[in-house]
Amino acid sequence: MRIAIASDHAAVDLKAALHAWLIDEGHEVADLGPDSHDSVDYPDYGYKLAEVVAEGTAERGIALCGSGIGISISVNRNPAVRCALVSEPLSATLAREHNDATVMAMGSRLTGIDMAKACVTAFLSTEFGGGRHQRRVDKLSNPPAAKDMA
Repeated sequence: MRIAIASDHAAVDLKAALHAWLIDEGHEVADLGPDSHDSVDYPDYGYKLAEVVAEGTAERGIALCGSGIGISISVNRNPAVRCALVSEPLSATLAREHNDATVMAMGSRLTGIDMAKACVTAFLSTEFGGGRHQRRVDKLSNPPAAKDMA
């Protein structure tokens, strides 16, 4: 599978470990940066990751920052991508099965390498369930105007 991975400075070490492991697992992995612990702004890397996934260069994305929260918000600013913050394999599985998430986010300060690998494995091995979930995913991709919700 073609996977893109990006982080901020707080998650560089987790990103490097996952990058190497994913290659060992036989995946094609694009590391979108950063390459050092120098302070960076996570939205820059979240936007870049979302763009690569939205255009189809990568089939899935992995977004990492200290908590996973900030970078997941930045990825979700792209309407063609659905990013889910996950913390264990069940949330990673449900993100794919129910929400057709194309990017998963994790926090390097909250998730160890073994749990991160378990989450990635669940995320990459789960297919979208379709069916009743499709109409909800369609709504996520096409939100109504606020005036239509009143």
